[in-house]
Amino acid sequence: MKVITLGEIMLRLSTPGFQRFVQASSFDVTFGGGEANVAVSLANYGFESYFVTKLPRHEIGQAAVNHLRRFGVSDRFIVRGGERVGIYFLETGASQRASKVVYDRAGAAVTTLTPEELDFEALFDGARWFHFTGITPALGEIPRRTVTAAARAAKAAGVTVSCDLNYRKKLWTVEEAQATMRPLMEYVDVCIANEEDAEKSLGMKAGGTDVEAAHLEEEAYVELARRLKTTYGFEAVAITLRESFSASVNGWSALLHDDRDCREPYRSRRYEIQLVDRVGGGDAFAGGLIAGLLQKDDTRQALEFAVAASCLKQTIPGDFNLVSRDEVEKLAAGGGSGRVER
Repeated sequence: MKVITLGEIMLRLSTPGFQRFVQASSFDVTFGGGEANVAVSLANYGFESYFVTKLPRHEIGQAAVNHLRRFGVSDRFIVRGGERVGIYFLETGASQRASKVVYDRAGAAVTTLTPEELDFEALFDGARWFHFTGITPALGEIPRRTVTAAARAAKAAGVTVSCDLNYRKKLWTVEEAQATMRPLMEYVDVCIANEEDAEKSLGMKAGGTDVEAAHLEEEAYVELARRLKTTYGFEAVAITLRESFSASVNGWSALLHDDRDCREPYRSRRYEIQLVDRVGGGDAFAGGLIAGLLQKDDTRQALEFAVAASCLKQTIPGDFNLVSRDEVEKLAAGGGSGRVER
């Protein structure tokens, strides 16, 4: 099955172990970014996965392309041009010390990617799914036009469209986000969010919740899912539920409301995760949900697959979810004791 994501891939520079920025004398190097992470997950599950972006012709741009190829993602629709690859710096937190991210992405090549540079007819020919996030339109006016044009073309081609709202306060204001994201929902079939995303991007709040205090009111999320689905006519709404006990221990589950097996909103199994790297956890969820909705007969099983996939990702350093379908299925079925397999 042909699946497509569009967005930015960045150079990731993270401090070794749990070092702080001010004490690190070197950085661990990899690549990552919301939609790229989803593309890798889907390639890993056996899909024909395409990532659309724009990267410079120089060696760092080529290194990003090579990194995607390494994990089975096609670069056929990657446009070459621009001056730089965006960078983000990561300091991984522990216990009561939170992780920190510093962006250095202004002027990245993807911010110059115009709709005219993409062949939408070829891109969506035979495609089953198109995915984007709220991060890409936050990068500027040109990315907003490109994402809108791509979503419109996907919808016209009969391709299922999903969006992970992914609000990023370092990239734009609440007012800018809502002015852009609300109209984009016209093209979206499957909406993925957490409580902050829904509030900041679409103006819908889940009452009675305090994620930082590890307190969730399930009924508030059920009501939020219903309101989102009714307001925008989504086929499905998925809400991730994170309980942050500390930077090292999180509770993790999700809720799905759709027109199939989750007409009554369904909450997944809950996992308590000893975090290794939570960056990319939401993208692993999105990739798992897309895979599950395309291949599972029961959408409750699709949700369980997505939550198990994202749980496993948060035990792996780096942005990408490097687990097999069998590993995800085993955990979703109740396995995954953590014992050594011999």
